Amino acid sequence: MSPSRVFEGKLAIITGASRSFGAALAAHFASRGANVVINYATSSSDTRARDLAKKLSSEYNITAIPIRADLFDPSAPQQLIDAAKSHFSKNGSFQIDILINNAAIVNAQPIQDLDIDLFQQTFDLNVRAPALLIKAAYPYLPTDRSGRIVNISSATTTWGLIQQTSYAGTKGAIEAMTRVWARELAERATVNSVSPGPMDTGLLNGLPEAPREALKLYNALIPLARERPGVDTEDMLRLAGEIGGRPGTLEEVAGIVGIACLPESGWMTGNQLGAGGGGAFVR
Repeated sequence: MSPSRVFEGKLAIITGASRSFGAALAAHFASRGANVVINYATSSSDTRARDLAKKLSSEYNITAIPIRADLFDPSAPQQLIDAAKSHFSKNGSFQIDILINNAAIVNAQPIQDLDIDLFQQTFDLNVRAPALLIKAAYPYLPTDRSGRIVNISSATTTWGLIQQTSYAGTKGAIEAMTRVWARELAERATVNSVSPGPMDTGLLNGLPEAPREALKLYNALIPLARERPGVDTEDMLRLAGEIGGRPGTLEEVAGIVGIACLPESGWMTGNQLGAGGGGAFVR
């Protein structure tokens, strides 16, 4: 096996994977030999998910399939696993090697304007869905500790960024559950969380003034956030000017998720891995 194909033959299930960071995760694992399940939520993403699966399959000689399952629905996690099983079972055997809980909703509201329905939606997708997905996946995880589960958290859990009651709160919950699952699944899989800082997902464009100005204070202290004329793209330089520093690229953060899934990472579980350019120093 080539070192560049370190996940050769393994199956990776990635939620929220038809676009943005999820698509970058799918590309990262496919490029390293993994077969990939591209989960997405709505029919409006059918074409995008199908095209991505076709592209990854062709480019990296793996099998990528799109599976629509809206994780707001509590029955969807089991449906997702059942669909993956029906496609990837061989001789009655089915194993999930890598599971990335990436799908999430970003809800920015000041506490005085907190909307209870939106708060509940944020909790349902960011907290309940990963728990139910791991529950559904449990029977198909390896029994030799070779499995890898990564929950995508956020630097907002430690930064205390304004208007993040729902988002930071739910991501803090997933970090707590990560430590619980690291113990419960110790004979099957490592379980870690990765906490991105600002990423070039498009969500930072047009950020409201209050959180944008608050973000500048944090970005000014991040070691790797200084923009690089002549290296960074013009769009990245423009965005850096708006939020006080360059965000991480999708590929940079996907690489950190990949590190947590390497065979060599088998002695690491229950950890929170920073993926914010040194933003862990911002306290």
